[in-house]
Amino acid sequence: MIFVYKLVMRSSLRFLLILLFLWEGRFVYGQTTVPPTPACLCQDLKNIQLPGVTITAAECITEGTFSPPGNTQSISGLPAFCRVAATLKPTPASYIRIEVWLPQNSWNERLLGTGNGGGAGGISYGGLANGLKRGFATTNTDMGTSPGANEMVGKPERWADFGHRATHEMTIAAKEITRVYYGKAAHHTYFAGCSTGGQQALMEAQRYPEDYDGILAGAPANNRTHLHTGFVWIYKVTNQIPGSALLPKEKIDMVSKAVVKACAGKDGGAPGDNFLTDPSACHFDPETLPKCQGGTDNGNCLTAAQLAALKQIYAGPVNPRTGQRIYTPIPLGSENSPAGLDYQQNPNQAPASLFYQYKWAFGKYFDYTAFDFDKGQDRMDTLLAPILNANNPDLEPLKKRGGKVLMYAGTADPLVPYQDAVHYYERVVKAQGGRANTEDFFRFFLVPGMAHCGNGPGLNDCGQSLSTNVPQDSEHDFLTALVQWVEKDMAPGKFIATAYHSADPQKGIRFQRPIYPFPKLPAYTGGDVNIPESYKSRVYKKSKVLIPDEKYLK
Repeated sequence: MIFVYKLVMRSSLRFLLILLFLWEGRFVYGQTTVPPTPACLCQDLKNIQLPGVTITAAECITEGTFSPPGNTQSISGLPAFCRVAATLKPTPASYIRIEVWLPQNSWNERLLGTGNGGGAGGISYGGLANGLKRGFATTNTDMGTSPGANEMVGKPERWADFGHRATHEMTIAAKEITRVYYGKAAHHTYFAGCSTGGQQALMEAQRYPEDYDGILAGAPANNRTHLHTGFVWIYKVTNQIPGSALLPKEKIDMVSKAVVKACAGKDGGAPGDNFLTDPSACHFDPETLPKCQGGTDNGNCLTAAQLAALKQIYAGPVNPRTGQRIYTPIPLGSENSPAGLDYQQNPNQAPASLFYQYKWAFGKYFDYTAFDFDKGQDRMDTLLAPILNANNPDLEPLKKRGGKVLMYAGTADPLVPYQDAVHYYERVVKAQGGRANTEDFFRFFLVPGMAHCGNGPGLNDCGQSLSTNVPQDSEHDFLTALVQWVEKDMAPGKFIATAYHSADPQKGIRFQRPIYPFPKLPAYTGGDVNIPESYKSRVYKKSKVLIPDEKYLK
């Protein structure tokens, strides 16, 4: 009774404060903002009762710096907030950790779900912090794989939590926690994530269309069981071909430079670009690369084994018995991007971070050398594809309730190749009966030269990290544009993407360039190559990407 009384009194007080706030005519970012609360009152949430939810922490965090539990890196510049941590058990075998961060002052009356990366296993505090700084009540989950995805062998319910259930359960709990704390529900809900977060985003759009009004999906790892087959493919050809096919970093750099030299500026890009705008328009022949002669390797040539491995990398994984394509290869020009070939071939890096689902399917001591790209892939897909893959192009339920999707991918991303996002978008277009029927709720933007979720040799920022250190307007920022699209029906027709020096806004701008809804790409028209005004949109109708066989789209 005391808890209920506190909530009623708090709601009444906030109602009076809101009336006073509106009378004064104060507005933030074009939206009415909830006024300051007289006290945090976060501790009241310890007593909240939700099915399958155990609140493990409810504490008031003062303005300034916060040190997340178990995290050695502190986060600075935070506003005062209420931090709620909880564990969720939608099944007896589940163990899903979530956190919800609620601004004590200046809540923008929206909830933001944020995504994770890799095999998850921990809370992504950066996403929580950036959402909080923007005024959102913000939530994140470890996706049920704590302490790490490699430890989930023999735990099928937790595989399903990772695949789709954890994000949905997080969302349900966060909505209710937000409603209780503020005495009112968020008027709109959004989700933003990249990589695994992009998988979470598309899984929400497909399986749980009621959860979010707007979804920002970056570099989506939605074709999960086949994306990881691409990792095993690269690892296998570079580590197994006789004669040492491993590619030293300097040779990987040599390959990327040769690709860019052959194709940059011929795909809509500007003269002097060190990246490709449209890798699918590049027809690069690895045979043109310098070859080591007479058994002498001076470091500036490819051995026979390295050339053979590179050709297989560019071919991408295929079923050796049927010839069916399992997944698309890495994009041309992405070879030396962060998380590229140097990382994916490395025995000390790739297996620990990229092979966890093989351990789920084949056991803790999975041997990549014995993986069968025919029957082994079938076994993997039978077991995991139904719970991990978000390949369904039917988004009609989301569209009917007015939901919006904004998806993006970088053309220099070697970890989650942009081609798969292109193909997914085209399948949605087909399911909708045409591009016009699709663009009123789903738009896709290619970011030339961006690597995985950022960085890379070209453009590296359009607000995708939710950072508050970059412009937060609808011309430069994906999330701001998504909010305006959902709430004001202002569909994004163009963004100005930025290449910061070292991908760091504090170091200044290298150049800027417009990006457009796919299939449009920027085309250089003349003048200063560093300014957006020197480009216009163009559709490259002959561009084609390698796509998986229908069998591998389940």
